[in-house]
Amino acid sequence: MNIIEKTEINLAVIQGCLSKMAIVPGEQGEPVRYTLRAGEERLDLNARLGKPLRLTWTGAIACTHCGRATKKSFAQGHCYPCFKKLAQCDTCIMKPETCHFFAGTCREPEWGERHCFQPHVVYLANSSGLKVGITRGTQVPTRWLDQGAIQALPILQVETRQQSGFVEMLFKEEVADRTNWRAMLKGEIEPLDLCAERDRLLARLEGGLANLHERFGAEAIQVLEASPMAFDYPVLEFPRKIVSHNFDKNPVVAGTLLGLKGQYLILDSGVINLRKFTGYEVAVA
Repeated sequence: MNIIEKTEINLAVIQGCLSKMAIVPGEQGEPVRYTLRAGEERLDLNARLGKPLRLTWTGAIACTHCGRATKKSFAQGHCYPCFKKLAQCDTCIMKPETCHFFAGTCREPEWGERHCFQPHVVYLANSSGLKVGITRGTQVPTRWLDQGAIQALPILQVETRQQSGFVEMLFKEEVADRTNWRAMLKGEIEPLDLCAERDRLLARLEGGLANLHERFGAEAIQVLEASPMAFDYPVLEFPRKIVSHNFDKNPVVAGTLLGLKGQYLILDSGVINLRKFTGYEVAVA
């Protein structure tokens, strides 16, 4: 580390290993609120809008599970041994329909019982256009805010994570399941009538849902009578061209903070997805 970087760290407002930003809905008519988390320290990012912000990676990475130092981060903040042994890092987390708990091969059966055998919500969201997604009921509305959705609507509740995966697979025949992060950050997304989209999709997929009811039971998949939610993000200016920062290529990310959306900082010098760098030790000034 050179002298300039040491000076930057000495001048840090906070310093610690990054976690994903905490995002909570704002009061009525107010944008959502962002808090940067570095170790045990916190920084109100809404208050930094329009002001210079500098993040300097110290070169250290700590596993978010066991705390050991690691040269490379796996699955958003894990060392390699944890990445290989933890159930939360298994491929079935990204593809719930491939759950192998009943085959007796779950990496951590007790963890699986706590996290996968609880109600999950299937939802429609508008982050870069219409998409379908799944999340634990306890993660509403956090999941939508993390994705930068401007609208969201829960449409179904299921009993297990595996069931949510099968429902999502069905909906993917008609609608995307991913966010175009570049489009999301440009702020050019038009509002949608999510209730109309829900009714359209439920009608088109009626046969497939009936098959899932027959497989898992009539009570396993419930249609929700929910109202759409809308979110406003604290953005002074959306970028016209997306330039992405990466600590692995340049340990210093600096510029005027122009906005916050999803897990991204929008600076006049580019954007950075802080969740991607979970476990990286940074000094923030």
